[in-house]
Amino acid sequence: MPLAQDIHADLLRAIPNLRAFAISLTGNGDQADDLVQEAVMKALSHLDQFTPGTSMQAWLFTILRNHFFATARKRRREVEDPDGRYAARLATAPDQTGHVDLLDLMAALMRLSVEQRKAVLLIAGGVSYEEAAHICGAAVGTVKCRVNRARRRLAELLGIMDPEDIGADRVMKAALPGP
Repeated sequence: MPLAQDIHADLLRAIPNLRAFAISLTGNGDQADDLVQEAVMKALSHLDQFTPGTSMQAWLFTILRNHFFATARKRRREVEDPDGRYAARLATAPDQTGHVDLLDLMAALMRLSVEQRKAVLLIAGGVSYEEAAHICGAAVGTVKCRVNRARRRLAELLGIMDPEDIGADRVMKAALPGP
């Protein structure tokens, strides 16, 4: 088994070839130096993974190449935004609003009359007005009236004045900076 001094000497001897390889990959001396530095740091921190008797230079070239491609893949997913304007416009809707909205809807449904609640839930569930009328034991016109009143009451209870007041769009608009 080679001594640690021999391994370190092999590592140091490989640096000029690593740099040449890094320049061929990056086309830039500064980036090549950074790439070599990262490869050497990774090699030193993982020396226990080096198999004695194999080529130190080949191992280092593999580390350098893998780091280069991993960094390139990462950069492809990044968006250049030096002044932060793009990042300032980004907003993510909070995850919990759907659950909170559902709880609000359930509470509002419970404030409707039993007839209105039954009619609106049947229609919202995909039942035709004719089927809902049969289930409720009422005329089709009566069911339509109950559904209409239930929808208006739910909108009132939930504070919905316009279709844009529903869903994540309202949350997103509230989170974005004004004009």
